[in-house]
Amino acid sequence: MIKIENLTKYYGKNKAVNNISFVINDNEILGFLGPNGAGKSTTMNMISGFLPMSAGNVSIYGTDITRDPVKAKRNIGYLPENPPVYPDLKVSEYLSFCAGLKGIAKSKRKDEIKRVTELLALKDVSGKLIRNLSKGYKQRVGFAQALLGDPKFIILDEPTVGLDPNQVIEVRKLIKSLKKDHTVIFSSHILSEVSEVCDRVVIINKGDIRAIDTIENLEKSFNAALTLHIKIKGTKSKAASIIETTDGITEIISIDDEGSDIWSFEVLLDGDAEDIRDRLMTELVKNKVSIMEIYADKPNLENVFIELINRPVKKTSLMDLVDEIVPENPENTDDMNDSGEKEEK
Repeated sequence: MIKIENLTKYYGKNKAVNNISFVINDNEILGFLGPNGAGKSTTMNMISGFLPMSAGNVSIYGTDITRDPVKAKRNIGYLPENPPVYPDLKVSEYLSFCAGLKGIAKSKRKDEIKRVTELLALKDVSGKLIRNLSKGYKQRVGFAQALLGDPKFIILDEPTVGLDPNQVIEVRKLIKSLKKDHTVIFSSHILSEVSEVCDRVVIINKGDIRAIDTIENLEKSFNAALTLHIKIKGTKSKAASIIETTDGITEIISIDDEGSDIWSFEVLLDGDAEDIRDRLMTELVKNKVSIMEIYADKPNLENVFIELINRPVKKTSLMDLVDEIVPENPENTDDMNDSGEKEEK
């Protein structure tokens, strides 16, 4: 388990990450989602130990990354947004160099490099200079170095940037396969990618966490305030009267005349969409109004994302996320902020 507790980052007086807390469970894929400038990369850099935090704690499988960075980082494989590859080295040389930095024994390096090379389909370019590779292959080389040593926790910052559609599909499959033996957190601004791969998502904007949950639960929570579409054949006034008096329908947005006594209504809902739809259908049928079509807009991650990043911030404490009791210490907030500012000046 990885615990992120009250993580804060200042750049001068600008607070890029604002006292965030969340937990990453074993063998899960956690998506880190937010618009550009939301604080995704800054947070991932701090979790990996690449960037010092202004305040807070990161614990990697029980080891504090600030107090014992060497031990904590043994459990981390990290692919930054811009892969840290050396253009004047061959792929095989670079991976051998990285294996040495990670402390992989010389007797095991050859087999380990072979494993990640095959996993990332780099065999055909292993003898080439990295400078001569396409952006997609450079990304794969960076991914390969992150997997060297078979770390338990893998951090991927925009791992599919620069890849062609086929390579994107391959990387998504690879990320899914890693879940069996690893915990993965990856950031992306591609909503479809997050929906397809992740077990849970963290949505962040302007350094604040807006939501942490499964995609299914987030979408369910947005069943309210949906639009219901109704097409009927019959008298407009009768249908409108029934629709207006149905509990859970707050407003008729539009009524369109489609000819031949066919009318289309769009209405706003406040409540469970299925329940409102079923009750409305019952009333329409009871009053002999012929229903040609009735459906609600299905909430999706895009709707949720847009709504959440524009909502006021609701802070989440670690007490809500784990069974342990984490004592609150609000009187230390000013001290933490001051220390963060001093660290960056």
